[in-house]
Amino acid sequence: MLILVTGTTGKVGQHFIAGLLDDPRFSNTRIRALCHNRSCDETDRVEMARGSIADREVVANALVGVTHVVHLATCKETPSDVMDVTVKGLFWLLEEFRPSPTAQQFILIGGDAAIGHFYYRNDAPLTEAARHRAYPGSYALSKVLEEVMLEQFGIQYGINWCCLRAPWIMEKDDFRYTLSFGDDVFGGPAWKKLVPEADARRYASEGTVPLLRDADGQPLKRNFVHVDDLVSAILAAIDNPRANQQLFNVCMDRPVDYGEVADHLARTRHLGSVDMPSQYHSNWMDNAKAKYLLGWQPKYDLEMLIDSAWQYERSENDPRTVWYPG
Repeated sequence: MLILVTGTTGKVGQHFIAGLLDDPRFSNTRIRALCHNRSCDETDRVEMARGSIADREVVANALVGVTHVVHLATCKETPSDVMDVTVKGLFWLLEEFRPSPTAQQFILIGGDAAIGHFYYRNDAPLTEAARHRAYPGSYALSKVLEEVMLEQFGIQYGINWCCLRAPWIMEKDDFRYTLSFGDDVFGGPAWKKLVPEADARRYASEGTVPLLRDADGQPLKRNFVHVDDLVSAILAAIDNPRANQQLFNVCMDRPVDYGEVADHLARTRHLGSVDMPSQYHSNWMDNAKAKYLLGWQPKYDLEMLIDSAWQYERSENDPRTVWYPG
């Protein structure tokens, strides 16, 4: 087995490679890491290819002898790059994969942006049958186009594909910094811009967290997944016959409830919270299909997600770095 991994140096890529190399089921598997702006360490089981997936020649060379593809590379809100990377790049990967004599399985990591995230009201849990609904911006549109293109290649050419649709992916102390009123906030909303400057500084210094409310005034419910759980789902999908041409929601069993987060942090760490009204909508991704067909089960629940983020201590050589806007 030779797996081509795109987006190797990102959060999921690093954890996936480490997890696969440690898994006895894949002791004979080799990895070819396609890197563009950053590099990875090569070993006896990991080799590096360089270049952009928007370049067909680069993709063709990277796929020589490859049996499996795990496609992680993506763009956020970068309109100048998003079509080249997420549309053209995926197209070239699939175009070179489908006639390859060694090709066996193509796995895409999708995102809940393809079904609208928390921008649209849903009156029932979101299953894999939910229709595509991109919210404003280039990123969500790109996630829709990825899923549609992959499915159509399966229809056109019968390739063995699998898409794991993930919501916001957490690792280390990420979740703690999604709730920061400081300049170090991870992702959005940018809380400090939603309150007076003096209040933001005070909240940041005191560790106050936002209690985000939905359009109905209730604590917002928003979906997350820990990177360890996503990696375990990828490993469960590799060569799994029940994953053939299937889309799976891969997320926590229950969405994160911002009210429950505030209660837990008040009880365990004596941190305050402040109400933050919004026009966002609570939603609930249903992961039953992945559990049923893949035999997969997430380990992280709300308390584990919170506690692991607040307990995490970064070393000096592991600074918080956000590689993309948005």
